[in-house]
Amino acid sequence: MEKLNLREMKAKAKLRLASRTGNRRKVAEARTEEAEAKLLKTQDEILDTVAEMRKEYGARRR
Repeated sequence: MEKLNLREMKAKAKLRLASRTGNRRKVAEARTEEAEAKLLKTQDEILDTVAEMRKEYGARRR
């Protein structure tokens, strides 16, 4: 989880830097990286929730 937060922070820093320099390509790249980091974070949260539910209700993986 910590790794995903670092990835998102890196993307935000890159976005700010690119915005200040006016490099539109880097801005777009940073936005993509930030979106990817958020998706990975959401995926991790979903997997954690599923694991908790399986543990609580005793469901097995197929």
